[in-house]
Amino acid sequence: MYLEIVTPEAMLFSGEVTSITVPGINGEFQMLNGHAPIVSLLGEGNVKIQGNITLEENVQDKFTQDKNETSLAINSGTIEMKDNKVIVLAD
Repeated sequence: MYLEIVTPEAMLFSGEVTSITVPGINGEFQMLNGHAPIVSLLGEGNVKIQGNITLEENVQDKFTQDKNETSLAINSGTIEMKDNKVIVLAD
C-alpha cells in the first residue's frame, strides 16, 4: 500500500509500506494491504511503519528507525485509507 505522511510544515514521507500502526483516539490500530476504507482521528502516540523505508535526509531526525520498524511521534492528526492509499495528516 502507498503511504503519505504530511504535516503543516512539509511532506515527511511518501512511499510503499507493508503495514502502518497508528494511535487512534480509542486505541492503537493497524492497517495492512487491502484494508477497508476508513477515516479516523489520531491521538498522541507513535505512527509505526513497516516495510523497506528510505527517508530523505532533511526529515530523518523526526523519525526513529530500527531494522524492523520506523516510528514518528505525533501529538494528533487524521488518517484516511482509500483504494490502498493511506494519508496521515499529523501535528
